[in-house]
Amino acid sequence: MLTTLKRIVQEVNQIPGLEPSLDRLATLVRETMEVDSCSIYLADYRNQALVLKATDGLEKNAINKVRINFNEGLIGLVGQREEPLNIENAPLHPRYKNYPEVNEEAFFAFIGTPIIHQRKVLGVISMQQKSIRRFSEDEEAFLVTLATQIGLEIANAEIRGVLDVNSERAFDAPKSINGVPGSPGLALGQAFVINMKHELSQLVVRKTTNQKKEIEHYRKAVEITRGQVDSLSDNLADSLPEDIKAIFQLYHHLLDANSLGREVEQKIRENWDAASSLKLVVDNYAARFAAMEDPYMQERAIDIIDLSNRILHNIMEASGSSTNTDQDLPDNVILVAREVSASMLAEFPVEKLKGIVSIQGSNNSHAAILARAMGVPAVMGLGGVPLSLVNHQELFIDGYSGQVVLAPELQARAVFLQLIAEEEALSKRIESEAEQPAKTQDGCHMTLLVNAGLSAGLEMEQNKQGAGVGLYRTEIPFMLRERFPSEQEQYELYHSLLSAHPNKEMTMRTLDVGGDKPLSYFPISEDNPFLGWRGIRLTLDQPDIFLVQVRAMLRASIGLTNLHILLPMISTINEVDEANRLINQVFHEVRAEALKNQQTLVKPSIGVMLEVPAVIFQLERLAEKVDFFSVGTNDLTQYLLAVDRNNSRVAGLYSSYHPSVLIALSHIIRISNRCNIPVTVCGELAGEPSGALILMAMGYRKLSMNAHSLRKISWVIRNVSIAELESLLADVLSCDGPSDVKHIADKYLELKGLGGLVRAGS
Repeated sequence: MLTTLKRIVQEVNQIPGLEPSLDRLATLVRETMEVDSCSIYLADYRNQALVLKATDGLEKNAINKVRINFNEGLIGLVGQREEPLNIENAPLHPRYKNYPEVNEEAFFAFIGTPIIHQRKVLGVISMQQKSIRRFSEDEEAFLVTLATQIGLEIANAEIRGVLDVNSERAFDAPKSINGVPGSPGLALGQAFVINMKHELSQLVVRKTTNQKKEIEHYRKAVEITRGQVDSLSDNLADSLPEDIKAIFQLYHHLLDANSLGREVEQKIRENWDAASSLKLVVDNYAARFAAMEDPYMQERAIDIIDLSNRILHNIMEASGSSTNTDQDLPDNVILVAREVSASMLAEFPVEKLKGIVSIQGSNNSHAAILARAMGVPAVMGLGGVPLSLVNHQELFIDGYSGQVVLAPELQARAVFLQLIAEEEALSKRIESEAEQPAKTQDGCHMTLLVNAGLSAGLEMEQNKQGAGVGLYRTEIPFMLRERFPSEQEQYELYHSLLSAHPNKEMTMRTLDVGGDKPLSYFPISEDNPFLGWRGIRLTLDQPDIFLVQVRAMLRASIGLTNLHILLPMISTINEVDEANRLINQVFHEVRAEALKNQQTLVKPSIGVMLEVPAVIFQLERLAEKVDFFSVGTNDLTQYLLAVDRNNSRVAGLYSSYHPSVLIALSHIIRISNRCNIPVTVCGELAGEPSGALILMAMGYRKLSMNAHSLRKISWVIRNVSIAELESLLADVLSCDGPSDVKHIADKYLELKGLGGLVRAGS
């Protein structure tokens, strides 16, 4: 069965266009399973119907005409129930409905299964027989397995159809896709794809109206590629073994006009552009080689694809479709990349950056946190979006909902501009009150701090009303280098921050790498990095790294009293004991050096991150070992819910508003108050209006957030009262799910006249 399934899916994937591929799929299934009919319906959610898109056995004139509501017929029942339906005599079923257009009166046996991708029913695939019989378990298993295989392909085809403004979309839907909210805000600008790698596997085929020009592009690209292959061959001629020489001979053969060229140019004459023609021909060749039993011939499929990717790159260069950061940029750029990195953002002109779209990543990936620190709207985790279709298109991105709209029409564009104007007006209103204290209407003063790391000095300067830095991510300077920074380099960085704000607390977290924060010069390969060697686990195993960093921190604090040291990823009391031992060792050494120079060194406060659920049940013991707690809601949520916060497939399950997370947070503040130990929340929840309200209701009085959220949260605080918030807490903690919690918090914001911030918390 598996071999048959792979053959069917592979053949269908080589066919350009969704409808032709579905048509071929129906035929292959009918022939393979020896049934009388196979049909495929796709969901149209705008009209709540399933539309016949392909059939082999029913009336083909009914394609795109027959629309079955989800509450009608057997096809609708399959989509409605989201499970297979196997019936030996369909006309006797109470949900059976005859559609004369499809001419199915002669059919009796019916089996249908939903096509589902990420909890969404994309369609239904069915088989029918003219005899009265029940389809076997093997036949049912085949159809169910096939449906799961083609679900991703149909989802990707839906995205491509939505995004490609030149195509007839397979789905009746607006030109928008949903990703994961990365950084709040709205932006309208021109997409600019950075570091786009041209690969046939990522190419979306397109038609052309200028065959002559496309043939010229192809021939020019082949000539350039031939020169590149000749150069490679000549440079390595003396050292090449015979099998590698054979590969270059294959390259030369394929570049011959009578080989690939003849077939590619024939495809161009069928109105496919040069790149698409190359893909259609090469995919066919590669599939044939890969299907051969000889391992040597199977490997040749890789060689063909490698050569063809070289040709594709040169086609893109010849047609002006390539991208680089040296070209002139418009003033309103939406930066798009497969994965946005810190170095990309550091090199990009900030004054032109209006928004960020990262194909990979999720709400709490490192890229999203950087975007929030910069105050730039961002959408993450768009999955199968082809970069080539997005490049240079106008995009509207909604960092609150995660929606990306491509090439908005005039009416929609006017609405988006109005939303952006309203957001800017709200920002100006908040800005006008920036210097006022973060004090509630009933007199409760809140301490607001900044999460820093990208540019701590700038972040502090922009938000002078903050009480200091609640979390300085020391790993970011490590990530921006190609080696471990020396003790002196770290000392200079830490001293500049501590001395610039001597009267404000500066909480520096020791190196927290691993997970989604790798160091290129210290690679860590793990199957599950978020449960692996990261945070304090790594630095205690590498005490040289830990000791150098702590020594740099302590030297930087000589003569000052504002350093606080924070230990990340603590999961046992023993880790705290060992870290304290090493810190004390370095403290005595540095203090002795300071005394020789008649300088003073004050022992810094030592705190632990509360982000591993295990420590929640040892808070009393921890309180005896350290001076303060800092709650990292990002990882705490991840570990409590068993959800990888960087996995866009499960991003919908990740929410710090989950009642279990909130109950844990309520427990932490209750025990901390009883132990008389200071506690700060430094996770992203603290910088969201709804999140800040809930934390205040629980009793938290110190919140740390990205610099761009600080003034907004301060404004919220001035418009609410603790007494009112506390009255909501019981209802919040008794909710069944995150959406119920958000509804309560958002409703309160509306009642207090803060409705403009509801989007920011959504």
